[in-house]
Amino acid sequence: MADYELLYWSAPFRGQFVRAVLAFAGKSWTEGGDAKISRLMAGPVEAMPVPFMGPPVLIDHKADVAIAEMPAIILYLGETLNLMPDTPELRAMTMKIVNDANDVIDEITLNGGDHMWSEKRWEAYMPRLAKWMRIWEDTGRRYGLDKGVGHILGGKAPGLADVITATLWSTMAERFSKIHDLFGSTAPMTAALCLRVSALPPLAQLSEKARQDYGDAYAGGQIGASMAKILND
Repeated sequence: MADYELLYWSAPFRGQFVRAVLAFAGKSWTEGGDAKISRLMAGPVEAMPVPFMGPPVLIDHKADVAIAEMPAIILYLGETLNLMPDTPELRAMTMKIVNDANDVIDEITLNGGDHMWSEKRWEAYMPRLAKWMRIWEDTGRRYGLDKGVGHILGGKAPGLADVITATLWSTMAERFSKIHDLFGSTAPMTAALCLRVSALPPLAQLSEKARQDYGDAYAGGQIGASMAKILND
């Protein structure tokens, strides 16, 4: 039996952070699939493995634990798999980066599709997205990141915060040319870090699998279609 079961839609987006951490840690997992998620969401809360409004949900079979919400899942995996840094400051900063990433993907999908992207809406939002990129860039700078070396929170080896950073920006930059160009020019040190971390064998394999499984898709439905239309040259 696999170590975990992940409930997430057939798309990268929010679930890709969980997949990336599991892959980085060398853990195995199965995916429940869209039909199972839809069935659970349509059924009574009492029948859910953990009460949740929407995926991702992670089920840890060995511990008989189920966790919902991406930041909570990443915290659980970080704590149980010894991926969290040693100091309170760096643990808190790691979770800040996780929550910042969660905020960015909410924004880039216009709160999950409350609106659709248009050229005018993208032009208005682009300065804010660039500020997010500068937040990552200056965080790395304060912890010694340079274009060819270093990590987002320092240290000698890639950590949980680096995996989250690479998953956030690489997944978007690979699928949307306007984000790719803005990221490279606005946050060159972070962009270089993302390339180094994404090249780690388990993450490179995960990225290739995502391409095979989901193609160019990032998020589903109409919002995903509007992103593909507006955020590519």
